[in-house]
Amino acid sequence: MADKPKPTDINLHQQSRVLEIAFDDGSRFELPCEYLRVFSPSAEVRGHGPGQEVLQLAKEDVNITQIDPVGVYAVQLHFDDGHNTGIYSWETLYQLGAEKDRLWADYLQRLKEAGYERKEPSH
Repeated sequence: MADKPKPTDINLHQQSRVLEIAFDDGSRFELPCEYLRVFSPSAEVRGHGPGQEVLQLAKEDVNITQIDPVGVYAVQLHFDDGHNTGIYSWETLYQLGAEKDRLWADYLQRLKEAGYERKEPSH
């Protein structure tokens, strides 16, 4: 489909641990590295089917060390905790940006239910 938003600009701010991404529809998202890591589209995080998701703990200080293009449709993010199997399509990044508030609130609730106390990132 030609009407899916495409990125026009991607900037990694390593000090603040934020990936900033702008799309051709005018949308601009600031996605923390922790958020991108815990919502990785990899099988390691998402599982191989509904209900198989693996809750990611202790990712507050994770950072992105490298971004590799995957064709013209995605990027592979390399995190400093060794995780690098997630392929983030433009559609996935756009969805993560558009639904960030809801997804992040759900994640924090799942952490709470698991008895995990999230610490503030140390930037």
